[in-house]
Amino acid sequence: MTTSIKDQTAIVGVGATPYYRRGESLPQTTMEMACKAILAACDDAGLSIDDVDGFSIYSGSIDPASVAQVLGIPEIRWATTTTSGGGGASGCVGVGSAAIVTGMATTVVSLMTLQQAKWRIGGTSDKRPDPRSGSGSVYGGQSVSPETGFMVPYGLSAPGHSFSLLAQRHMALYGTKREHFAEVVISQRDNASRRETAIKREPLTLDDYFNARMISEPLCLLDYTLETDGAVAVITTSADRARDLKQQPVYVMGSAHGGSGRWGQFIGWYQMPDDIFASSGHRPVAKRAYEMAGITAADVDVALLYDHFSPMVLMQLEDYGFCPIGESGAFVADGNIRWKTGSIPVNTHGGNLSEAYIIGMTHIREAVEQLRGVAVNQVDNAEIALTTGGPAALPVSCLLLRR
Repeated sequence: MTTSIKDQTAIVGVGATPYYRRGESLPQTTMEMACKAILAACDDAGLSIDDVDGFSIYSGSIDPASVAQVLGIPEIRWATTTTSGGGGASGCVGVGSAAIVTGMATTVVSLMTLQQAKWRIGGTSDKRPDPRSGSGSVYGGQSVSPETGFMVPYGLSAPGHSFSLLAQRHMALYGTKREHFAEVVISQRDNASRRETAIKREPLTLDDYFNARMISEPLCLLDYTLETDGAVAVITTSADRARDLKQQPVYVMGSAHGGSGRWGQFIGWYQMPDDIFASSGHRPVAKRAYEMAGITAADVDVALLYDHFSPMVLMQLEDYGFCPIGESGAFVADGNIRWKTGSIPVNTHGGNLSEAYIIGMTHIREAVEQLRGVAVNQVDNAEIALTTGGPAALPVSCLLLRR
């Protein structure tokens, strides 16, 4: 009996729409963008839409039944959604791989389609408040629950407020500085500057960073993810089938999702011990994925780390073993995450901070391009890539891929 998905499946196709600034994807719909990305991924793989029989998505990005009707997919054999927003971004490929290995599906689409505008009758949009202003709410349009009633009076009404507390605690415990956050922001902007797909390509300096508007101490505007529209889809199939398709297979070595129970829902819950609180919540997930793949952090050539807020890149560097706990500030200050010269190039596409925020799926696209050897900022001899989803309320997730 197979007890691991290691090397049993491979990503064979990637498709994407252009990336748009927030709300500028109109008059397209989320369904239209989703279908465009799926068809592009099929074309990339050399597959027909008739070959697709499974969906493993996250954050409820699209309804598989609706996609099947629009695209004319003959039969859906597997459909699952991993919860928790961007936390499920990498794990959804692992879940799809498990479906393939157990015979529940043969060809699985993982997808994110995102449009940050509200439709009105007549086709115009009603853009939501910018969450970076602090006016957006992690609780959406819901009324305040008894739990959130303890938070909102203290100004904790949006994700940035919550992540700023983690950043403050990491600074207090380990001496981390805003200059270290700036290195994440500036290095990723430098990577994005060479990518035509990137929303933000203009160079950034340290002065630019410190002159940016403060949003939620210690996080300024540049520490926050972009707000963008678009869709990215990837197609996974069995390793045996992948060898006969159009593209060089990118094999799934390992994947894990979940996390420490003490991390819990995180946003809106702050009762964790220090060693968990001042972290990304990924340590148990990292351990399980490395064990499945049979590798360590030293074997990873490029890391695509979920970067909705810059300090969380630092904490993931620690949780995935690229540097000791508490030492990520000094690690990035020494240039270790830079493309070409760093010991572990990070977010070589520019990430959520500078390329686009399609809730983590751009990271998987970049990992595939790196392992195919066609990335814009190609890491020399890249053999193994790590992608992550979250930090977020559980689950968080990761994916280890090899060429």
